[in-house]
Amino acid sequence: MDKHYLSPLFSPQSIVIFAGCDAHSEPATVHAQRLIENFKSSGFSGPLTYLDINTSGTLSDLVKSRVDLAIIALPNEQLSAALEVAGSIHCKAAIIISSGVNADAAKRLHEIASGYGMYLLGPNCMGFQRPNQNLNASTLGKTTQKGATALVSQSGSVTTSILDWASSNGVGFSAVISVGPHTAVDIAQVLDFLAEDNTTHSIVVYLEGVKNARSFMSALRAAAVAKPVIILKAGRHPTTSHATVTHSGALIASDDVFDVALKRAGAVRVQTFVQLFSAVKCLSARYLPVGGRLAIISNGGGPAIMAADWVSELKLDVGQLSTEAAAALLPQLSPLASVDNILDLDETANADHYRHAVSACAASRQIDGILVLLSPKPHLDIDGISQALADLQPTINKPLITCWMGDELVASGRSILNSASIPTYRTPEAAVDAFSNIASFYQNQQLLHQVPSSLSELAKPDIEGAHILIENILTERRNVLTEMESKALLSSFHIPVTKTILARTANEAILVANQLGYPVALKIDSSDIVHKSEVRGVVLNINNATGVRDTWLEMMATVTRLKPEAKINGVTVQNMSGKPDGRELYIGVRTDEQFGPVISFGAGGTMIEVIADRALELPPLNQFLAHRLIDRVRSAEMLGAWRGAPATDRDALERILLRVSEMVCALPQLREMDINPLILDESGALVVDARIVIEPHAPTSHYEHLAILPYPSDQESEWPMRDGSRYTVRPLHPHDAEMLQTLVRNLSPESRYFRFISTMRELPERMLARFTLIDYDREMAMVAIYRERTSNAEGSFDVTERIIAVSRYVTNPDKSSCEFSLLVADEFNGQGLGSRMMLSIIEVARSKGLATMEGLVLAKNTGMLKLMRSLDFKIHIYEEDPDLKLCVRQL
Repeated sequence: MDKHYLSPLFSPQSIVIFAGCDAHSEPATVHAQRLIENFKSSGFSGPLTYLDINTSGTLSDLVKSRVDLAIIALPNEQLSAALEVAGSIHCKAAIIISSGVNADAAKRLHEIASGYGMYLLGPNCMGFQRPNQNLNASTLGKTTQKGATALVSQSGSVTTSILDWASSNGVGFSAVISVGPHTAVDIAQVLDFLAEDNTTHSIVVYLEGVKNARSFMSALRAAAVAKPVIILKAGRHPTTSHATVTHSGALIASDDVFDVALKRAGAVRVQTFVQLFSAVKCLSARYLPVGGRLAIISNGGGPAIMAADWVSELKLDVGQLSTEAAAALLPQLSPLASVDNILDLDETANADHYRHAVSACAASRQIDGILVLLSPKPHLDIDGISQALADLQPTINKPLITCWMGDELVASGRSILNSASIPTYRTPEAAVDAFSNIASFYQNQQLLHQVPSSLSELAKPDIEGAHILIENILTERRNVLTEMESKALLSSFHIPVTKTILARTANEAILVANQLGYPVALKIDSSDIVHKSEVRGVVLNINNATGVRDTWLEMMATVTRLKPEAKINGVTVQNMSGKPDGRELYIGVRTDEQFGPVISFGAGGTMIEVIADRALELPPLNQFLAHRLIDRVRSAEMLGAWRGAPATDRDALERILLRVSEMVCALPQLREMDINPLILDESGALVVDARIVIEPHAPTSHYEHLAILPYPSDQESEWPMRDGSRYTVRPLHPHDAEMLQTLVRNLSPESRYFRFISTMRELPERMLARFTLIDYDREMAMVAIYRERTSNAEGSFDVTERIIAVSRYVTNPDKSSCEFSLLVADEFNGQGLGSRMMLSIIEVARSKGLATMEGLVLAKNTGMLKLMRSLDFKIHIYEEDPDLKLCVRQL
């Protein structure tokens, strides 16, 4: 089942067109006229039929032919009827090219398509182009030239603008897909298709909104595993209408969350239309950097310095040749050339000088990308230099970017570079910017490959107690927790907090302070007061009973005067932190409407909103992500030895971040949270104040409130083999890649052919990444881990782990069925592993609400077919290939 479910839509073998005409008469609408004109000029060679909604004579013939794609470009009032006809003749997919169809009418069209099992792109879209297949099913203009970059856009005008620019800049595309606001096939499904499209090597997306964050993140992560994804999103600064009761709610904007989500998914975001053009140019060259070291080659000092300044501004590095390589290059350049830091070839540089410099940088392991600058000079052979780079391009395996400054004098040189698919820009900053965007892909891949942290790695929290506390507060029709309640909730997750006791009178406050020991802090306790300091509701470092009494009386009077409507529970008394050298930090949580909870970290204290020093990350966190989150804020610099104070315990801070991550994963009712301040010093961390906002949350599927699922450690189990040894069954980790590759390498040729229907000896790198970096929301892979003990030279034993079996399912687009696969090491056949591994994924699939499991098995694989029958799978003939059997089981 390797053919993607959207292949009939984007790679159709046969097409029927509804345009109110036949092959010779005039189309019915302007959309239809443009569609027919573009379609005819594209050269599609497959079976093609023209129909309208009143056609009946050819329907019986068409039913037998089972057309892949119906393209509909009719007046809006005829769209439903045309879609019904397309469904009646068993079209597998349809496009509706239209405008002005409202949401209700679009919903009706979706229902018709769904009823016939058709995948529908549209309405209100401009169609798509597939230049490599000579297919232009769009109103986007003439077919763009062929390339390896796919363009997906939610705006038709943006799409046409990019195509117009691309035609004059030598940029081609593997696919151009216009996705309208009411389309049934959405951005996530398009990304899913492009991730597996062999003609697409990179993806560029113009985005205006996301309907389902979970499915979008799932598809985006799957695409970014295989190829670079660059996204420009409009609407970065929407106004916020809802009131917030924590610093987190005020500090974190939805666009910030979207930015974090893209990085976590391994994609790269650009901020401007110009940057999007730059990224498309670079991606068209198909080479990606493996770091941020950009060599700068120039025939003038000024432009090179401008480029170097922008490299520093974007936190990249100027790539430099090694001492040996620089010494070898220098004799091949002009006598006035310099190769220190920047390679300044001097204004007398010629084509040979440029060729030698570029070749040296291409061979250097200390350089990840090459920027070649050229300023037009009298008697300079610009075309010759351009042609020299064009000749070198096929031999260079890293990004080669050019900046030919000026206009008339360099125009023909730019044409030569464009023809050779070498990205060229007009300013040094734009060229460096382009390299930065594609270099970000490598950096974001580190985030993509992080395994979401298991919720069982830390000491078990009191989740039941936390739920009881939340339920009691909601029963009282409150959603803002007091400080004491907030700290109680934090304590249930083993987050250290200061001892806090509520006093309702001045005398009680004195008694509590005497028990706790001085100095103490007094804070007003009221769920109606958002920020205590604004009403003078916090007093620190009180050293005696008289001070406690006087402070209590003055605080109550002041707060009553400033907030007469607030319900005051009393005043809390708590120890001072006892950390005179401690740094004040902040950890917050806000729930984004689309992407769920997001964790923020930065400098704390009363000036938090003014300082605005914070970084964001989506949960679940692991230690790498927690460490990186800390490093991304300016205040991280003061966590080391600072102004005479010793370095802080960063490990303690990372543990609290992991605890907060665990907390938001386990408590879907948590809406907002402030831990401010968190005091951190060399001996550990302590929460001094906290405020939490909750809301009722209807029970849903496990972790439904998260955009990224945590590692499902609860699926781990241990089982015996028939020979008495034992093995562990657990979900697959990305770090299992090498063990999985070893399993495949050690298989017999027959076993490899039965599993992959191929004679390959090992998994290609791209396939290995696809198999190991899985999305637990859409698929599950279980592995059997066998531990072997071998004696070593010292007389002790070494324990090594190996994967001896893998079972997997992937959810189908219908969200109710899934496709399975199974692989068992040859020497462990007959040990009951196959049954256990299949039962493991059947159990997980059933828990996800899936109804059917199916898979293809070679008809010659009698052992596998026997196992399927024993597990109650029904064996069917597979009509598309007689060498395969379709195995189906109802869950």
